Amino acid sequence: MDVLTGRTALVTGGGRGIGRGIAERLARDGARVAVHYGSNEAAAKETVTAIEATGGSAFAIGVELGRPGDAKALWEAFDRQADGLDILVNNAGIGTSRPLDEIDEAEYDRVFAVNVKAPHFIVKHGLDRLRDGGRVINISSGLARTAAMPDKMAYAMTKGALDVFTRDLSKVLGPRGITVNSVAPGIIDTDNTAELLHGTEDGWAQASAISALGRVGVPADVADVVAFLASDDGRWITGSWVDTTGGSLT
Repeated sequence: MDVLTGRTALVTGGGRGIGRGIAERLARDGARVAVHYGSNEAAAKETVTAIEATGGSAFAIGVELGRPGDAKALWEAFDRQADGLDILVNNAGIGTSRPLDEIDEAEYDRVFAVNVKAPHFIVKHGLDRLRDGGRVINISSGLARTAAMPDKMAYAMTKGALDVFTRDLSKVLGPRGITVNSVAPGIIDTDNTAELLHGTEDGWAQASAISALGRVGVPADVADVVAFLASDDGRWITGSWVDTTGGSLT
C-alpha cells in the first residue's frame, strides 16, 4: 500500500505477538520499523528478517525496560540507526499480574515500571525526535474498562493509567499535529495467552464466547487498527480509546 513510505516507526516489544503483528503491518505499509526487544533478541531479529523478506525495511534495538535510564538507553540505540521518528507504538508490557492476595511490592513495582513509567519517559525523551504530524499509539487493554478478570487487577490498573496518559498527552502534542490514541485489545492468540487459551480443554471456547464476533482475536486484528491510526486517514482521531476487543465489552 505504501501509505507510510518515507516514515519511520518504533514498536516497543515488536519481536513477538501483537508487537510483531504491528511491526510487520507498518513495514508492509512502507514504514521503516525499529523493532525493539527487551530480552528476546532472536525473536526481534526474526521479525526483522520477515519484514526484509517481503521487501520492507527494519532494524532491531535491544533495551530492557523497567530499569533506571531505560528510555534514554532506548533512544541512544535508536539514534545509531535513524535520525527521526514519525510513529511511536508503546506496545511492550508485562501482560499479567498475580491476584491481590498474592502480589508483592516487587511485582507491583515491576509491572508499573514497564507498563506505565517506561512509555511515559520514552515519550518524554523522544519529543525532540518525534516529527510534527506524527503519531503516538499506546497499546492498552479491554481490562482497563471491565472487571472480567479481577485477578489481574494490578495489570488492569497499569492500562488505566496508560489511558489517562493518552488522553492528556493528546492535548500536549496536539499543537504539533501529533495524534495520540490508545488501542485496547481483548483476548488475542499469542504466547502471552497460551495458558488461558490452551491450558484447559474448554479455554478456547470460553475465550471465543466473550467476543460478540464469536472468535479469539489474532495480532493482525489489532495491527490493522494501529495501521489506520498511523496513516493519514487517522489524522482526526486523537485522545481516543479504541476498542479492539471484538465486541467483548458489549
